[in-house]
Amino acid sequence: MGDTEDDLELDRDVGEATIVYETPEGEVDDWTVPNEHIAYFQDHWIIKTGEDEEGRDLVRRIPAERVYHVERTVEEFKEEVKTIRDQVQSFASELRTKIPGGGESGRGGDREDGSAVDPIDIDIDDGGDEND
Repeated sequence: MGDTEDDLELDRDVGEATIVYETPEGEVDDWTVPNEHIAYFQDHWIIKTGEDEEGRDLVRRIPAERVYHVERTVEEFKEEVKTIRDQVQSFASELRTKIPGGGESGRGGDREDGSAVDPIDIDIDDGGDEND
């Protein structure tokens, strides 16, 4: 009998993503992979393309400026937007602690002239209906 984790992986539908991009030769190409095999990081789309003989992941990095679009299937759009919103808020919180004067108090610090700099809050629309 198979490993329980492997069995769960086979039963779980993670959806798919199709990326449409320009190749170095100037051609338009597309690639479809499971959602968990594509990510956006440091201005590049990263796609798992397979594994080598030793079981290590092989990835292709496509610069964002060469990508026309990425289309994904998701369970529920509203939940996907909530996940993105949570990631942005988490990143903003981390960034706030890394910026000089950003401190844990949430205050932005002081300008050179001594006046206070307040943090900027960014409201993110969840994409849902206004009647929810």
